[in-house]
Amino acid sequence: MVFRYANPLNPLHPMHLLRREMDRLWSNVVGENSEPPWTGVVRGHPPVNVWESADAVYVELEVPGVKSDQLEISVVGDRLSIKVDRASAQEGDAVFHRRERPVGSFSRVVRLPGPVEANAVEAELQSGVLLIKLPKAPEARPRKINVVGK
Repeated sequence: MVFRYANPLNPLHPMHLLRREMDRLWSNVVGENSEPPWTGVVRGHPPVNVWESADAVYVELEVPGVKSDQLEISVVGDRLSIKVDRASAQEGDAVFHRRERPVGSFSRVVRLPGPVEANAVEAELQSGVLLIKLPKAPEARPRKINVVGK
């Protein structure tokens, strides 16, 4: 049996109501400031974009307030590891009423779509956005093959 609804963008659509109820239940169990596991976001971990061109793979992530000396990047095989150490900006005897900006250390491991030249990786931190360029290994780059024929 297939159910079809006239307007899935309607806030009263059953899927929207279900999502709202699941979010409410999750907040009651673990607290308001916790991200539910079904959103795909891990609290404190910045979102990551990965894309590729003909000769490189690019990884971009948002790390506002992080300086270059707080980053550690390494490539082993087909995995890119990014470690970030965000210092706590706590002032003496301050009492937080709300704390949504993550502090402390975290790491992300991104599986790369193919082999890269680990010795030629470049990373640039600009305006809170880290952009990592990973040149593809020669065997992973597209090659033009000449066809000989009559």
